[in-house]
Amino acid sequence: MIITQLIYGSLLIVGTVIIQVAFISTLTHSLQHMTSWLSRPPIQIKTITVLSAMVLWLVAGLSVSAALWAWVYLLIGVFNHLEPALYFSIVTFSTLGYGDIVLDAQWRLLGSLTAVNGLIIVGLNTAVLVEAIARIRAAQHGISHD
Repeated sequence: MIITQLIYGSLLIVGTVIIQVAFISTLTHSLQHMTSWLSRPPIQIKTITVLSAMVLWLVAGLSVSAALWAWVYLLIGVFNHLEPALYFSIVTFSTLGYGDIVLDAQWRLLGSLTAVNGLIIVGLNTAVLVEAIARIRAAQHGISHD
């Protein structure tokens, strides 16, 4: 059962990283096309709007990844209904871990891998946002950021 959990978890981590990278790629491509627009007034309103949209987009990618975990939890019989599967997935993915829903001992390694996956995705999102802010600021100050 340990090997099964490691295989499921590893495949899900790879899958969710691919999903998030697709969201990130779309985002960075869009940001490249907005650079000159962002450097013209009103700068603050544009920056707030774009960064807010970026965060929402990255959360959408994270939500798709958490939903994938929930779907697998349903598929392998860890949960019988979507709501607790999705709830557990999101709470664990965020590493919040309320503990009001826990996995049976035979699946708890998979739950830990869900948390590891969440850390990876949140880390990716943080790196993307930091880089985006740096690029936006560089464009607004007329500095090349390549």
